[in-house]
Amino acid sequence: MRRAARALPALLCAVSVAGHREGLASDCPGYRVAHFADTPHGFSAALTLAGPPCNVFGTDIGDLLLHATYETSGRLHVHIEDAARAQYQIPDAVLPLDRRCGVEGGSSSGGLRVKLVHSEESGVGFQVLRGSEAIFDTAGRPLVFEDQYIEVTSRLPTDANIYGLGETPDWFRRDPRNTTRTLWNRDAPDPFRENVYGSHAVYMELRGGQFHGAYLHNSHGMDVVLTDGAIQYRVLGGTADFYFFAGPTALDVADQYTQLVGRPSQIPYWALGLHNCRWGYRSVGEVDQVIANYSQARIPLEAAWTDIDYMDARRDFTFDSGAFPLAGMQRQLAELHARGQKMVLIVDPAIQANGSYAPYARGREMDVFVRRSDGSEYIGQVWPGYTAFPDWFAPNASRWWAGELGRFLGELPVDGLWIDMNEASSFCTGSCGSGRPAGEVPELPWLTDRPHRPVNRSNPLLAPPYAIHNPEAELSDKTIETTALHANGVAEYHVHNLYGLMESRLTRDALVARQPAARPFVLSRSTFAGSGAVASHWTGDNSATWLDLHLSIATVLDFGVFGIPM
Repeated sequence: MRRAARALPALLCAVSVAGHREGLASDCPGYRVAHFADTPHGFSAALTLAGPPCNVFGTDIGDLLLHATYETSGRLHVHIEDAARAQYQIPDAVLPLDRRCGVEGGSSSGGLRVKLVHSEESGVGFQVLRGSEAIFDTAGRPLVFEDQYIEVTSRLPTDANIYGLGETPDWFRRDPRNTTRTLWNRDAPDPFRENVYGSHAVYMELRGGQFHGAYLHNSHGMDVVLTDGAIQYRVLGGTADFYFFAGPTALDVADQYTQLVGRPSQIPYWALGLHNCRWGYRSVGEVDQVIANYSQARIPLEAAWTDIDYMDARRDFTFDSGAFPLAGMQRQLAELHARGQKMVLIVDPAIQANGSYAPYARGREMDVFVRRSDGSEYIGQVWPGYTAFPDWFAPNASRWWAGELGRFLGELPVDGLWIDMNEASSFCTGSCGSGRPAGEVPELPWLTDRPHRPVNRSNPLLAPPYAIHNPEAELSDKTIETTALHANGVAEYHVHNLYGLMESRLTRDALVARQPAARPFVLSRSTFAGSGAVASHWTGDNSATWLDLHLSIATVLDFGVFGIPM
């Protein structure tokens, strides 16, 4: 039963903050509580801007809603959203979260409590307490909530033990004095301490012999900064949608996090064995010889993988009739299966924009491709040349993708799919193939001296007022332009980081529909929170140095934190 709203001062504490306030927007006024009410599982509050707007990296939103919910015995949810609910939020259809509210009375989640704290200098903040200790504490740091910039800052202990936040090749423990984690999915060959293929705004902290965790549910690009005894989120939009996990062990935090975003999928037993894969095989016969070499050397081999080499002109769902003819691939698959071995092939999302290419023609007829802001088809550049990109939000996308996979697997029923280039990756910036002849295959840009286009700083979707530390000239480099539109009317700017997750889900669904009794195997390069429920992941491209080998161990441990153990 809903309890009546009670007097605000009973749950607010006043604090005075001396010294420097961390952040880019320390002069912003923050927010004050305009109304407070208990709910069956926590409380809610209406917040209003506490002073003149600062508009530091966008337009301040004057009225917010804060919801604090004790969801399970080990999970607390604190969500701050705009009162109009106009800011983009991840739909449940994209990432279905566990939405239970199971702690009656709204008092605690596994020893976690939350309270609001007011400061005259910086407005209202909140503290997440475990016992008497604040494990997340925004008091004294102004909340900045703008249409294209959200800033939330929490205190950390000196020399904090933080694990997670990525995907970034780095040592396992994050440097608490100088770490900036940029979350913007990017095709890059494993550069040290830069953002790469996936985005995971979740971390564990070890404090006083106990672990706890925090996750920000937001698909926008962001920087997460560890410095000077604080963690600060600088987010390019959306809402401040936080989940906190009580632990107290690392395994408990992983359990509580994956209960929320999805348990890791059960992979087939053969996926745990030794596999062979590389780019650059010249023929199916060469792959035959590699497989035979394993037997001759008495090395067990569970699965043979082939990269885009098998494709005709590097186009999905095709076979090179000379080097990798379908008959030869069918023979190889039959021989592998006769020995109890498996085959995995690669599939990229980008589809050559050529009306004579059937997958593109069918997709265009079903209206499943991403569009430009003027409504025309968005055409980038990937391996087969100028390409269209499937829009996973399109109503017909699932049926089209399942149909293309079904035709492909009907000819060659491989045992698993390796989905690559799904950040999504594009070799040019913008819709560079618009107006070009069908079937044209341009030079790869890194083999030319083509200059970068001028950055349009007048368009805040192309060049947002706050520039996250994505090491490219603009956010649209190496991917779909941020002004491109999806079928739901949402710009790529808001949903860029979801592309790989959505492709993974539809790919898994197609495999399950085809073989309901078999565990599907999907390996995805790009990931997001919840990807572990639908796909596995690999650590991407690198130069095979000893440093890369060392970092790969830390990356595997990172993905354990991210809920993707394989």
